[in-house]
Amino acid sequence: MLPSDMYSQPNAADPVLDEWTVLDIVRRHGVRCSAVTSIDEIGGEARAYVLDDNLVLKVQRPHRLRPRTSLEKEAFFLHQLAAYLDIVVPHVLGYGRHDNIEYLVMTQMPGVPALTVELIGGQRMAVLHQLGRTLRRLHSIPQAPFYGSALFPGNRTQDAFVECVRATLAHAVQVIGATPNLWHLDVSPADLASRVLAALPASVDLVALHSNPGPVHTFVQPDTLDFVGLIDFGDAYISHPALDWRWPTHADRVALLHGYCDEIPVTDEFMVAWRAALVLSDMAALATRPETRPQALERLGDLLMTFT
Repeated sequence: MLPSDMYSQPNAADPVLDEWTVLDIVRRHGVRCSAVTSIDEIGGEARAYVLDDNLVLKVQRPHRLRPRTSLEKEAFFLHQLAAYLDIVVPHVLGYGRHDNIEYLVMTQMPGVPALTVELIGGQRMAVLHQLGRTLRRLHSIPQAPFYGSALFPGNRTQDAFVECVRATLAHAVQVIGATPNLWHLDVSPADLASRVLAALPASVDLVALHSNPGPVHTFVQPDTLDFVGLIDFGDAYISHPALDWRWPTHADRVALLHGYCDEIPVTDEFMVAWRAALVLSDMAALATRPETRPQALERLGDLLMTFT
């Protein structure tokens, strides 16, 4: 586990706020509300109190505090996106702290997470296409505010990006090599890592990423399964756009790419970096996330032919 993923106070108390406290916090920001209608703890790092079925008080859970997760960062990102009506995200209504708990007040995203519905065939491709278009817009907004904010970790230069790729691949190769029967591809992990590094273009575009626009954070309409928008920007960081391709199969990621290129084609350099970043992501997942290893190995098999 990387240091940025370690919880800073894993034994801290994690109290559920009573309804009166939740209503009081939200009302401090001039927001009218009458009742807590549900509590969502699926996010792990956060707890979301839903009010009147259209508002959310999102709190950072004390025992799950970690450096890379920040509601202040999420509020910052959402404020930047508020000017772009075609990028559907929650609207920030307030941010602050109550005692030792960080919180964010925002509108509730309509729809349901794509993870909770059966999304197959043409409907799945349509959602991924729209998500790809949304990610292209998100990656294309002015980057100066993100680069100028200390809230966003990551790679701000080409050299930093290359060094991050090198270090991440080296760690993955070490872990994979020490895990028997984990690797079943025709080339060794070290050979594939060398091919990825050799293929990196001389320059890459580095932007603020959502971090995990996968099925759990992609929202769809429950009846039509049409794409709605994205939630949860608290793990955002700066790096290559291809690291925002967080869906389970390589076919999913290709469908995302088609939407990403729908209005404006990407450059050849982007495609080289895209393939390299996907290999990087999959090798890191293979090394550090046992629950995703079968999918990561399958995706690497699909990508291998692009690095022959």
